Amino acid sequence: MTGLAARLLRHRAGPAAATLLALVAGVLILVAMGTLVESGLRFRAEPRLWAAADVVVANRTVSHTFKEFGDTTTSTVALPEGGTVDAAVVDRIRQVPGVAAVAGDDAVVIGSPAAVGHGWDTYSFTGRRIAAGAAPRADDEVLVDTRFGVAPGDRIDLVVGGVGRSYLVSGTAETGTAAVFFTDAQAARLSAHPGRVDAIGVRMVPGADVGAVREIASAAGATTYAGNDRGSVEQSDSLAARTLLVEAGSAFGGYVVLLIISVVAGTIGLSVRHRRRDLALLRAVAATPGQVRRMLIAEAALLALVGSAVGGPAGLLAARWVHGELVERGFVPATFPMAGGLFAVPAAVGTAVLVAVLAALVAARRVTGIKPIEALGEIAVEPRRSGRVRLIAGVLTLAAAGTSGAFTLGAGGSTGALAGAVGMLYLFVIAVALLAPRINAYAARLLTPLLPRVWRVSGYLAAANLRANAQGMATVLTALVLSVGFGGSVWFLQTNLERQTTTQSSAGTLAERVVVAPGGLPADAAREIRELTGVRAATGVRRTQVVVRALGGIEPVGAQSVDSAGVTSTMNLAVRAGNLADLRAGTVAVSATQASSSGWDVGDKAELWLGDGTPVSLDVIAIYGRGLGFGDVTLAAETVAGHTAANTTDEVLVSAGPEADTALAAWSAGKPGTEVLDAATRTRLISTDLALGAWLNRLLIGVMVGYAALAAATTMVMAALARRRELALLQLAGVTRRQIRAMVQAEQAGLLGTAVLIGATIAVLTLSAIVNGLTGSPIPYVPPLGGVAVLGGTTLLALATTVWPVRRLLGAPPIDNIGVKE
Repeated sequence: MTGLAARLLRHRAGPAAATLLALVAGVLILVAMGTLVESGLRFRAEPRLWAAADVVVANRTVSHTFKEFGDTTTSTVALPEGGTVDAAVVDRIRQVPGVAAVAGDDAVVIGSPAAVGHGWDTYSFTGRRIAAGAAPRADDEVLVDTRFGVAPGDRIDLVVGGVGRSYLVSGTAETGTAAVFFTDAQAARLSAHPGRVDAIGVRMVPGADVGAVREIASAAGATTYAGNDRGSVEQSDSLAARTLLVEAGSAFGGYVVLLIISVVAGTIGLSVRHRRRDLALLRAVAATPGQVRRMLIAEAALLALVGSAVGGPAGLLAARWVHGELVERGFVPATFPMAGGLFAVPAAVGTAVLVAVLAALVAARRVTGIKPIEALGEIAVEPRRSGRVRLIAGVLTLAAAGTSGAFTLGAGGSTGALAGAVGMLYLFVIAVALLAPRINAYAARLLTPLLPRVWRVSGYLAAANLRANAQGMATVLTALVLSVGFGGSVWFLQTNLERQTTTQSSAGTLAERVVVAPGGLPADAAREIRELTGVRAATGVRRTQVVVRALGGIEPVGAQSVDSAGVTSTMNLAVRAGNLADLRAGTVAVSATQASSSGWDVGDKAELWLGDGTPVSLDVIAIYGRGLGFGDVTLAAETVAGHTAANTTDEVLVSAGPEADTALAAWSAGKPGTEVLDAATRTRLISTDLALGAWLNRLLIGVMVGYAALAAATTMVMAALARRRELALLQLAGVTRRQIRAMVQAEQAGLLGTAVLIGATIAVLTLSAIVNGLTGSPIPYVPPLGGVAVLGGTTLLALATTVWPVRRLLGAPPIDNIGVKE
């Protein structure tokens, strides 16, 4: 049957090419995305600071155990601010028998130039020699990495805690990272969390047992890391890149696979459907059901393998291009290693072959399930309606789609919202695919009196075709709805998130001035600015994250800490309940979305973890509406103090008149890199940052929208090319070519109108559900040009992929096409 399958493919170049195109594009996408995810999963951070340590004690994650349906489940997430360990643990470990050396790291975040500082006691754990100079001996001396381009005896300016300081370079070394080493005393003074250390390095004597170290670490709420895991303790850009690639791939990867499955299955299914006469004839001349199935499997497998041979290498090239773009935009460091597709390529090929084979089997079930003598009669006419099981499944899926919006909000954040929107959209599209024959039949009945009035005889023929071919056009309707739905919902959802974030931030900022600095501002900057002439109020803002309980576990959410004094004069969070003026240590204000997700109300106790893993119980004093613009959780600065990686303020919102400009300029001049911006400039910068941060989301969405459009195009071309016998018969019966072209246009108008109406409805429902949940606005924003692009693009796609093939078919004499197979 393999040889017969290969010969049949040569004689069916059109459908085979369409199926092959869908498979090539599908494998390309799977390989590209799979390579990115594989790169994240296979990445192991190389220990640099702790290269010579046997064990590292650190607190990098928080876990929560809960019961669900009788089962105990533990959810673990990485701490946004890194986590710390009690400094007293260093002395306890030092007393353990077998410990040769131990050092606690007082990590210091350096704002400019961007670097991380450490105490000199930890340098011995790097296992590296000093390249030039000597160790720092005084508090105004530092040893720095050679990448800073300075030499012993030079001076280097560092911004720590928002304050600029000048240090004498005592020595340089190749540490493998942007590291600065202070004296131990100076590092302890500069640390953002006095009395606690970032991590503890332990070196054991040969053969010593580390069990006692693990027990001490566990008792202190920390974890021990050994071997290759030591590198994961060090907070680096590569670790953040790994998290980004894995999370982005996890959020969208499953939906991309579903999209490819639906497209490839639909294409192969339509191809097999258009060959019913060939397959029925084989059955009539005594071909067994098994032989027909094997032939279809061989065809599908051959196409999948050829598609993989082309799509696999193309996917690796695409992954390399994406990696370059991620590096250029700062998502991934240039040194981050990319996987070679060792697992991604076989997985993509296996998925393509499996999907193609299963699609061929499902599509052939009608032909192989009937008696040979009945085969030709079975394909003479289309079934009038689909089965009852399909109807029930479609109704249930539609109901699930209608209620899924509420569950998608539990993920939180823009990425979670986008992934949830795609899931909701898929349920709607699957429901349409199951109900498509009945939808087509109902739409045909509605269009029957309308089409003849517009297209006269051609409209009558078009209405008759739509009624007779309701089942056969189900795949075409699904492809069009998928294209409109993706283009009109998921893409615009990202636009809505960016627009709402910018709008909320702009509307909620009452301050006329904003003071910022590249390395952050001193923690007491707001207090100093409040004392300047002409300043009415000043609020220091630091952006962080907290960990909250969520549906199915725990998750980090965006938060801000603010100076409670005068906060209502500089920002308006659109408070819906409570009073933001009551914010102080031990209290919290939350967004309406977070309050709904966590079940909090004013007066309740909010149980959560700060960014460093410290559990807190806070009184909810207000619920506000502008969570996208200001974060879902607002804390007092006193609550967060000592629980962040750096003791700085990201910005200070200043409410003041023009008379304060001179004082602000003078104050800023004494702080390196400090700028005073007006509110409009700050809004523009936020919009630019959001667009840059959403680039990866837009890329993934664009791939999905483009593949959906490709599916619609190939499906409609295949459907049009399969009509050559029908069009030839109409010509021989006396219908002119002009009338046939008008008939096809009328059919497309009816089918396209139905698809656009359903697709637009699905898009609006999806957008409204997610946007309303995240922003409180029931009416989503649709850019006028974007709406025109989606509707106009779909219309152009439908007409081009139908009218052009039909025009080509009409160019041949009808007598040549009347005997041609489908």
